[in-house]
Amino acid sequence: MSHAEDRRPHVPDETLRDPPLLAAVGELAAAGGASSMLTPFLPAALPAWALVRQRIDPAEIADVRRAVRAALEPVLTDVRPGARVCLAVGSRGIDRIDQVVAATVERLREAGADVFIVPAMGSHGGATAEGQLEVLASYGITPEAVGCEIRSDMATVELGEVRPGVPVFLDRHAHDGADLIVPINRVKPHTDFTGEIESGLSKMIAIGLGKQRGADTFHRQGFATFHELIPAVAAFTLARAPIPFGLALVENGHARLVRVEAVPAARILSRERELLVLAREAMARLPLAAIDVLVLDFIGKDISGLGMDSNVVGRYYTGPTGVPPAIQRIVVRDLTAETEGNAVGIGMADVVLRQAVDRMDARKTYVNCITAKTPEGARVALTVDTDREALAVALACCLRVAPPDATIVRVRDTKHLELLYVTEPALPEVLAAGCELLEPPHPIRFDATGMFADGGL
Repeated sequence: MSHAEDRRPHVPDETLRDPPLLAAVGELAAAGGASSMLTPFLPAALPAWALVRQRIDPAEIADVRRAVRAALEPVLTDVRPGARVCLAVGSRGIDRIDQVVAATVERLREAGADVFIVPAMGSHGGATAEGQLEVLASYGITPEAVGCEIRSDMATVELGEVRPGVPVFLDRHAHDGADLIVPINRVKPHTDFTGEIESGLSKMIAIGLGKQRGADTFHRQGFATFHELIPAVAAFTLARAPIPFGLALVENGHARLVRVEAVPAARILSRERELLVLAREAMARLPLAAIDVLVLDFIGKDISGLGMDSNVVGRYYTGPTGVPPAIQRIVVRDLTAETEGNAVGIGMADVVLRQAVDRMDARKTYVNCITAKTPEGARVALTVDTDREALAVALACCLRVAPPDATIVRVRDTKHLELLYVTEPALPEVLAAGCELLEPPHPIRFDATGMFADGGL
């Protein structure tokens, strides 16, 4: 919930800070379904937490259709009447991507083009044609909604080798059935590697359009090569495929579109470097240097390619990335509905709720992790039934902190960081960082089943 009036009524401050009430959190443990095995780890007291709002620049594109049409105008000379134009679409979680695609189809058809779409998402959707159609439909991209045909097939054409042993693949429909191929993608920091070019048009050209076969071949080289291999494969493909331009999208810290730009093929590599800088600067981050326990209500492929964004949590499968905050333990409560069971990235959590594990689709998760050569992404951590147990176990696994003094932060996910629950010991730091107090500190509330009684974020 995003409005204070939707939340439980406030209790006077002096009552909220009453030590006996904090101690009662521990005394209620037995009523919440905690297993006897975990009882020794249930803390006698927890810190109070408060709801705060992080100030993030709200500027965004209001009229997506108008922005797309304006962006396309300078490049429409590349689209001759009767041209068969293939739009490559596929990355998850892009703000209003259905509107972007529909507006692009509309304007290209006005220019006389015959437009169709191919899913450009590597191995996503369980690496099946049907699964990739389902992924697009989950974005609101269907033939009826966007006004053109969607051709989904896992077949590819090999364009050659960018270097010995590294073949480059292109979607068969894009290769055989199009005069022009136009990738549409968001430019943003990647979760698995760092470079001048990360996620964006180049990655979609190099990996997304290669389908499962191309993605698998690419990932066999290892993420350590991606910073130079993605630009190399993109340049190789651009020299051999009819890609006149790409439509680059950038989001603000609220995960809302702030820029739509058509980038000519000759400038894709150079312009993407510049757009990545803008995207990185616009990212929302957690307003703390260190966190003992981070609670994520959701992870999912619509949130991040890694389920949770490593740029936000400062953690990867191999350990800390060196990017703040330093987080001791991460709790994952659930999967988003939009991820459709793909739980890739759950392996970065230390404690997970059983409801998240029960939602996992093994095929989708495994195919994604195997293709990415990161089987650790599907590993399931300590699994418990309730929020109370999850918090207790996470705190018990922390070093050098007593539960009443712990810095605990709860957010919806790593993509939506405007609203946070933050425990009292960390409040001075977040308020000094410009956050606004929405609710005063109060005990961490659990219902009769041991789940958080405080509303969702």
